[in-house]
Amino acid sequence: MALIDLASDPSAVVRKAVATRTDAPAQALRPLTRDHDRQVREAVARNPSTSVANLLRLVKDADRWVRWAVAGNPACDESIRRVMAEAPDKELRGLLAERRELEPELAARLLDDVSPEVRERLATHTHDPDVITALMADRTARVRKGLARNPRTTTAQRSALAQDPVVDVRAALVLAVDLDEADLRRLLDDRSVQVRMAMAKSEVVPPHIRQALGRDPDEMVAGAARDFRPGSGNGPVVRAPRVGYQASGTGRGRPGGARG
Repeated sequence: MALIDLASDPSAVVRKAVATRTDAPAQALRPLTRDHDRQVREAVARNPSTSVANLLRLVKDADRWVRWAVAGNPACDESIRRVMAEAPDKELRGLLAERRELEPELAARLLDDVSPEVRERLATHTHDPDVITALMADRTARVRKGLARNPRTTTAQRSALAQDPVVDVRAALVLAVDLDEADLRRLLDDRSVQVRMAMAKSEVVPPHIRQALGRDPDEMVAGAARDFRPGSGNGPVVRAPRVGYQASGTGRGRPGGARG
């Protein structure tokens, strides 16, 4: 009863404190989903005790940070993910695309998303082999670049990506995943200095390939290969999605690696 009373406190600080309480009853959290203070609503959106009905309301909130916070809530279920898939908010769809437990029907919807960024994020994070196969045919280079960073591609798919006509795709591939010897040997003679430089700095390239790069005709590539030290920060670029994260007291950076 005390938390219910405090949910209507004139202080936003107090209301936010109530919104963060996992033991707060539904009667206390429900009115806070309509609070005029954005930080209060965002706190409710992050609270794992918030009901699905309230999360469905918050995922349509006018403030993007509130919507994005819902995406990271462990109580976010299929009904909420369906709303996310149809949202006009590109970032919200992108956060959905990064979820491992994405239903096949929703993944299929995102395959045709109008935003290349959403499809790229799906390509980078999906565990679904059918989705990966479908995205291999995407004509947008950044989507294939996302696949190049996905450790769940097959050997045959990696071989195809190693021959992609776009330099950025090949460069991303050699930085992120293990390749067959034949593909590595072919990439040693890649026409792009950028690709060979990426190989020279890659944590996943085997030592004998790096040794061969030490004789590269481009002195910068050769030097990078000779000077390579393991653990120098050039490993795979795939990281766990930072769903709707905003550090307290900091500026508003974009979540999930989104771009403007």
